[in-house]
Amino acid sequence: MTTSPEIVLHHLNNSRSQRILWLLEEIGVAYSVKHYQRDAKTNLAPPELKSIHALGRSPVLTHGDLVIAESGAIIEFLVDNYAPHLKPISTQDNLQYRFWMHFAEGSLMPPLVARLVLGKAREKAGPFFIKPIVNKLVDGIIDAYYGPNLEQSLKYVNDHLTDNEWFAGDNLSGADIQMSFPLEAMQGRVGKGLYPAIDEFVQRIHARDAYQRGLEKGGEYAYA
Repeated sequence: MTTSPEIVLHHLNNSRSQRILWLLEEIGVAYSVKHYQRDAKTNLAPPELKSIHALGRSPVLTHGDLVIAESGAIIEFLVDNYAPHLKPISTQDNLQYRFWMHFAEGSLMPPLVARLVLGKAREKAGPFFIKPIVNKLVDGIIDAYYGPNLEQSLKYVNDHLTDNEWFAGDNLSGADIQMSFPLEAMQGRVGKGLYPAIDEFVQRIHARDAYQRGLEKGGEYAYA
């Protein structure tokens, strides 16, 4: 009798890997978690993660001899191999599935991350007479590009969720898992109330039993 390879999620606190924990709980497959903590000064992943994958980032999933990095790739692997019901069948819904799987990290996260980095630059600017210059520069960059880009993307997401409960079809799919982190991160940066349909979506996924089980196993997570 052969046994399936062990699934191990290499999980970093306050990171994208929380959504992989949620997915694993939705699937109900056996897995284990290896925890890593961010460096208290740099907020970066510890060097130990580089022994798992050369990029040293999380999430990383190991499955026997396989080492899989990047949230989208991990979600697709798990859905394809363990949860085909989390991938729409119809052509139109499948196109939506693929779109949102790529949109999450390709269009939505870059301006969110840029605003975070620019915000940190603003906070660390010094001495005091430099701060006004840095603030003006940061405001100019955000107003010229990252702000309008992010606003357009969030409006698009909110409009979609106004008419649809889920991102791809009538049921939860891997696209919802993938989109969860940028929308949670958005609430952490922008706040609630500006995009009601997004707020309802985040509230809806947080209410799921599998999501809550993932939180219990993942530890510190600032976005829930």
